[in-house]
Amino acid sequence: MADFPVVPTGENVTRQVLSDHPEMMVVAFRFTEAGAVGALHDHPHVQSTYVETGRFRFTLGDVEKEVGPGDSFVIPTQLTHGCVCLEPGTLIDCFTPRRDDFL
Repeated sequence: MADFPVVPTGENVTRQVLSDHPEMMVVAFRFTEAGAVGALHDHPHVQSTYVETGRFRFTLGDVEKEVGPGDSFVIPTQLTHGCVCLEPGTLIDCFTPRRDDFL
């Protein structure tokens, strides 16, 4: 099992690949302060998000939803999405296929 580095992705936000395979990748995004932002973006990967800890307001296309521990959802390919951290915590994201740009 490989050890992947913790990479800053924005102010008070880091990401760390937890495991990967060409067909899937698991990544932890850690938000250390309320107000930290996961910038709006899109990508060709299907993504599932599981809220391990914390609270977040997600934008998923034209919809906003607030999520907390134990919530999960799937983001289809090319849907513009992002979040604002309401309470510090960790998101566990799975991507298929793997995000080679994270390696």
